[in-house]
Amino acid sequence: MDYNYTRRYYPSLDYAESSEKSGKEVMSKGSSGMEVILASLENSRDVQTTLNIMYILSELLTVGRGRRVGVFVSKGGTGILFQILISASQELPPSEELMLQVHSLLAKVGLKDRKFGVKARLSGALNVTINVMKQNIQNTKLLLPCLQVLRVYATNSVNAISLGKDGVVELMFKIVGPYSKKNTSLFKVALDALGALLKSKTNARRAVDSGHVSVLLALYLDWHRNDTRHRCMLIRKGLLVCLRNITNIKLGRKAFLEADGMRVLYNSSTECLPVRTLDPLVNTSSLIMRKCFPKNRLPLPTIKSAFHFQLPHVPPGGPVAQLYTQPPGVDDVVDESDNEEAETDTENDEDDKDQCNLNDDIETDLSKLHPKRTIGRPFEELKDYQNFFSELSEDFQGYNFEFSKSPSTTSSPYLFSSSSARFSRPVVVPTAQSPSPKQIPDSQDVCTSVKEHQTLPSPSLTSSQTPLDLDTIHISKDKDKKEDINIPTPARHTAPTSFSGSLSQGQMIEQELSHPLECLSLEDKGNQKAEAGSEKVKHEGSPVNNLRHIQSPLLLGGFPIRRAGGGGSNVGSDCGSEGTEDEGGEGAVLEVPDTAQLLPLHDPDLYVEMVKGTQSVPQYAEVAYPDYFGHVAPMFKEPLLERIYGVQRSKIFQDIERLIHPNDILDKVVYDIDHPSPVIEENGESLKFNSQFESGNLRKAVQVRKYEYDLVLNADINSNHYHQWFYFEVSGMRVGVMYRFNIINCEKSNSQFNYGMQVLMYSVQEAISGRPRWVRTGTDICYYKNHFARSSIATGGQKGKSYYTLTFSISFSHKDDVCYFAYHYPYTYSTLKMHLSKLEAMRTPQIYLRQDVLCETLSGNTCPLLTITAMPESKSSDHICQFRNRPLIFLSARVHPGETNASWVMKGTLEFLMGTSPLAVSLREAYIFKIVPMLNPDGVVNGNHRCSLSGEDLNRQWQNPSPELHPTIYHTKSLLQYLAYIQRAPLVFCDYHGHSRKKNVFMYGCSVKETVWQSSISTTSSDLQEDLGYRTLPKILSQIAPAFSMASSSFVVERSKESTARVVVWREIGVKRSYTMESTLCGCDQGKYKGLQIGTRELEEMGAQFCVALLRLKRLTGLRNHQHLLDLESDIIGTQSKPVSSCTTTYVLEEDEPSFLEAIDYSAESNDEDAEPESDICGEVHENFDQLSDSENNHRD
Repeated sequence: MDYNYTRRYYPSLDYAESSEKSGKEVMSKGSSGMEVILASLENSRDVQTTLNIMYILSELLTVGRGRRVGVFVSKGGTGILFQILISASQELPPSEELMLQVHSLLAKVGLKDRKFGVKARLSGALNVTINVMKQNIQNTKLLLPCLQVLRVYATNSVNAISLGKDGVVELMFKIVGPYSKKNTSLFKVALDALGALLKSKTNARRAVDSGHVSVLLALYLDWHRNDTRHRCMLIRKGLLVCLRNITNIKLGRKAFLEADGMRVLYNSSTECLPVRTLDPLVNTSSLIMRKCFPKNRLPLPTIKSAFHFQLPHVPPGGPVAQLYTQPPGVDDVVDESDNEEAETDTENDEDDKDQCNLNDDIETDLSKLHPKRTIGRPFEELKDYQNFFSELSEDFQGYNFEFSKSPSTTSSPYLFSSSSARFSRPVVVPTAQSPSPKQIPDSQDVCTSVKEHQTLPSPSLTSSQTPLDLDTIHISKDKDKKEDINIPTPARHTAPTSFSGSLSQGQMIEQELSHPLECLSLEDKGNQKAEAGSEKVKHEGSPVNNLRHIQSPLLLGGFPIRRAGGGGSNVGSDCGSEGTEDEGGEGAVLEVPDTAQLLPLHDPDLYVEMVKGTQSVPQYAEVAYPDYFGHVAPMFKEPLLERIYGVQRSKIFQDIERLIHPNDILDKVVYDIDHPSPVIEENGESLKFNSQFESGNLRKAVQVRKYEYDLVLNADINSNHYHQWFYFEVSGMRVGVMYRFNIINCEKSNSQFNYGMQVLMYSVQEAISGRPRWVRTGTDICYYKNHFARSSIATGGQKGKSYYTLTFSISFSHKDDVCYFAYHYPYTYSTLKMHLSKLEAMRTPQIYLRQDVLCETLSGNTCPLLTITAMPESKSSDHICQFRNRPLIFLSARVHPGETNASWVMKGTLEFLMGTSPLAVSLREAYIFKIVPMLNPDGVVNGNHRCSLSGEDLNRQWQNPSPELHPTIYHTKSLLQYLAYIQRAPLVFCDYHGHSRKKNVFMYGCSVKETVWQSSISTTSSDLQEDLGYRTLPKILSQIAPAFSMASSSFVVERSKESTARVVVWREIGVKRSYTMESTLCGCDQGKYKGLQIGTRELEEMGAQFCVALLRLKRLTGLRNHQHLLDLESDIIGTQSKPVSSCTTTYVLEEDEPSFLEAIDYSAESNDEDAEPESDICGEVHENFDQLSDSENNHRD
């Protein structure tokens, strides 16, 4: 460039030079140099002068990068360039060099100007650029900058529609062509512009109508075959992006399939797999194929649960009413939602996009943020609940304190014990629902008349609900054993389980398990006479002493066993079986060590008895081996599973192969509870499945390949969704074969299975060998959106949704094993009853323990209520007064059946409370504990994940629970309301839960100040006055419990949670320390257990540490100043919630995981980079589809 020439024509430039300003200074925001240059450019009427100024600008903007471009835009430079472009187009003929320079500058500044597209449309520049391109389609030099500007134009959706109407889409297809080493830059920019244009559904439909889908496939295949050195990967990627955008509409997907696009992309991707640098091509191809994979229906007759429970009444307009009032003949598995896809664009969608408030779920009503005791019920309705609080008026005058100091623990009248009468239900204390003054004993009678009530028949058994007739089981024991050998005694269990085992303890456990302990065999005596139905003791010799012999499978007599698909097959000779199962139903006999002496709260015999009194909707007649044998936590660490590079992609390709090679698919149903008796050949070619036992959940198993099975979970009863919890049995496996299991109807959009979590497996063979335990297992685990369509009936009206697949692979170690798989460590309702019975045997005379029946559930199961504290030291008025006036702690758990970890935490709490350690003694002396260990027994029994038999989430019913439909919530809330009336509201309320998408253990609480800080509420200082004591307990836990994370905790009140236990107890009962304690289902990413999956030992330890924290809280509440434990502002700053880019209605804390693992979206409705996330995803981060790779592992390999 001739700088002297420029200077001659523009003396004003001497100003900048004479001031010795560099180019950087000229372009700085505070300088007038930019205005001088732009003013000169705007006022120039000479083409050459204009060009020279543009040369200078081009050099400055190229060197100055983004900041200088920003200054240029802010000074109105874009508008001046558009004016010059319009003026130049009016010259005949227009200056080619001027057009080239103007478009080059526009391409540089376009991406920095947010209003670039609007300015171009309003100024008329769109048509100018189109005309220049049409007239110079062979002029590569001028065409390239025009395409670069067009690429920016097209990012505005309104411009894209306008350009499409003017034939620009067709023009692009004239520019792009087959493989060539020339003009590759031009092809790349043209494909980028075409890809941007095809984001418009109107343009995509126009391309489909013109037959361009097959053209794009042919071009891609040509470039794929000829670009052997992979130097043109960006062009190949550009072609795939065009295909990706076209297939966002149904017509595009149909055209893609008709053009055999699945096979083309599958074969080309398979060839690209060995080259790591081609991962973006493979992943984009995979994305397209997943979208275009035809939506399949789940292989079910209906998405409603396979089991139905008749409710006492169905609330009109509720979920159950909607479920069962559908017109006959309606297919609720799939609908025609994909056919109703909107394929037109709005003219103003660019400027009128919804900008939803990221934290719009935060409560902003200050009147709701200040808790006020609004009990809402008259005391007359609540006074009957005093029967559950006899400890508050007990005078102990009939109690012999001297006698209680003796070693015997069976003499105390203040112990509710069912261990000596295991065949009866606990005594039922009348509630407000059925008051009867004659049946309500006074506070003394409640304790002294227990033995009289223990022999009463169960009040829950009605004429329409008969108990399982399990008495046809014949129990035989060694003749040298006493009949009452299984009755727990204090000498046998005197201390709770230790939570921190050493290596020596592990060796002791292995040694004890290797010793045979006791002999017992369960034989099916269903063909005996009716009068032989009661349990008998048979004395006969046994060739093997101290071994437990059990029939396989465990049948709980007299009921016809539903063996769909041959599930629950017998254990073969390798399991120590004797004989084979015959037509009479007698199974093999297993010899397994008795774990009762190793697990203080477990007794197999007692468990069977508890199962007999458990009511289930399917009338289960089997006991799962893991629940019978028990679980001894392994002593070894189980680290989070390291994700293998490309595992998700490989699984997706295997799914795509089903469409490419349909003849390889068996599609053989091997288990189906909807059709209980399919004929399965006993040829050993198929696995056998079973889930017909307490807490079991597996609806259907389909063998798709020789060693691959699709599994379908059952919906919660009286519901058509909530598929997450699973628990099923597998048998008939081969050793050394890698089996793949796909659970194909999961619903959550993400899972910790993508972040190191494994499924749990229990091997009967391992149990026989002395290792009865659940272990984390499975390889190639991933969780992704699949091609099975979700009906809008199950998604609340949202259309076009898909299910998700959890896939894992496993190789079995033992021939003819029987293995169980579960979502998390199972903890059944019968297990709870057994544990409570055993806890009573652990009681010492110094412990006040009472177990009441709070109420009965819909199906007739009892909901236990525990009261635990320390006995007063004597009958003196001072000791009695201290006893009665202890503050109350109210704990609950397992409102969601699938959150079994909550029960394990509760088990740890109960064992600690019943322990003999000095801390446990001090804790009992400090508080009275009221505990509801299982709020949803029916859901637990029937294998639900979220709901009760009412088909509703019980933790969303606390505001207005129904005594008929939500009895456990109704009566639990009534207990708290009664306490509020008598001015004895609990010091702490805590509801134990499990969390499926976060790591660690953490708490949710309620705080006015922290809620206000996270919102835009205008408040005064008086509105923010708040006792900071709500942070004390979680702060203590963060200091003493290794699994607890204060950083993951939140004290924000959300609108969507206003009907949960935590918020209702805080707001209506006035408990400022009202919490939900969430325990991870996966593992920890901080502290002592960082990098490890969580187990029952850690969960029970958490329950014990919660007790220790309560003891420390008691000591701190007596101190006026414990601000050092709070550090409110610094803690909140450290855990500040970050805004999440989504239009969701749920406030979420910052995710504890990276935004994506493999950045692949599997939705069929939208897959472009700026697509809105699904509305049901809470806090999901946008996935960057330009980084389609296994990015979480890019640092490896």
